[in-house]
Amino acid sequence: MSHILSTYGRFPLTLVKGEGTRVWDEAGKSYLDFCSGIAVCALGHSPKVMVDAISDQAATLIHCCNLYNIPQQEELATLIVEKHVGIEGKVFFSNSGAESNDGLIKSARRYGHSKPQADGSPRYEILSFNQSFHGRTLAGISATGQDKVKEGFEPLPSGFRHLPFNDLNALTEAIKPETVAIMLEPIQGEGGVNVATPEFLKGVAELCKKHDLLLLMDEVQAGFGRCGDPMAWREIAPEIEPDGISWAKGMGGGFPIGAFWLSDRIAPLMGPGSHGTTYGGSPLACAASLAVLKEIADKKIIDNVRAQEAHIRETIRSWNHPLVTEVRGKGLLLGIGLDTDKMATPEGKLPSIHLSLELLKAGLLAPPAGPATLRLLPPLNVTTEEIDQALDIVHSTLTSLTTGH
Repeated sequence: MSHILSTYGRFPLTLVKGEGTRVWDEAGKSYLDFCSGIAVCALGHSPKVMVDAISDQAATLIHCCNLYNIPQQEELATLIVEKHVGIEGKVFFSNSGAESNDGLIKSARRYGHSKPQADGSPRYEILSFNQSFHGRTLAGISATGQDKVKEGFEPLPSGFRHLPFNDLNALTEAIKPETVAIMLEPIQGEGGVNVATPEFLKGVAELCKKHDLLLLMDEVQAGFGRCGDPMAWREIAPEIEPDGISWAKGMGGGFPIGAFWLSDRIAPLMGPGSHGTTYGGSPLACAASLAVLKEIADKKIIDNVRAQEAHIRETIRSWNHPLVTEVRGKGLLLGIGLDTDKMATPEGKLPSIHLSLELLKAGLLAPPAGPATLRLLPPLNVTTEEIDQALDIVHSTLTSLTTGH
């Protein structure tokens, strides 16, 4: 009997070792890993640059509370602001994406108190979008536009409404006096790899300026090079400037760390006592993240991300496969849309999960994203040879599941 709380529907696999783009199970079988811990292992498994940075820092100072200055935090924050975001602001370090999004939500509430409604009451409402995902805290599931994550946890915190994604007219009509912010993923990962259009992002930014709203970008899954630019929103609409950005996942390469950035117009509102964390921004976590982000920049890994995206798209297009409806996403956050009507799926099982299980048997880890989308999330330094090996497995597995095959 397991003593682990059964909050996960786990795939039938136990991993014991990882190196680069490969992992091994307890029986010694190897797999290509195009899940990467769900977009976490940006440099693959156990990259030397991370192993060395973590080992050196662990031998020096593992933890220091935030009552004192932590030089690794300052170095990492400077790197993020100057080399990645490119807009003046401040960074808070957390431990996860959910915590980072909670920080953005708190910052928006604080802004709503400083810039209240005409009658003096605070603005508090945050608009987000259907099929979004913003974490598993109570505030995070309230912001999330998927009912399945909310069931059984009511009453939820108020102050959130969900709107159709990429529908600027619906958003325009939804803004009320109590609205204080618009929160979105430039690319919805868990919701099916849905990409915001440039027109939509630019329209959102214009509405925020018109109504003095905060524009909050959730880049927990999409950020730090995963989508072909250090900032995913810039890959879509480079001219806009958000007021807050959240990150986690790939920024630590597998070591737990998250962060959120606030522009200079809101950062002063979050002063001493407004927010805190015990473990966030430890010397060890920051050393790991510095190793990852420097490697991504120094080795021009984003060039590889763009090249491999093009190769994946060209290869899948050449299949002209009856089960493939489209390839969505940016960079190496890609979703293969499935024509589930033509796919042989056991009764009671979601098509995307069934496909992931069949791929696992064939030696490839690739997670679902909703009922009809398969995600491809390889390490950012994946090679063309590894891409071809993975796509061969995807193609043969899809063919074996095609109705009438």
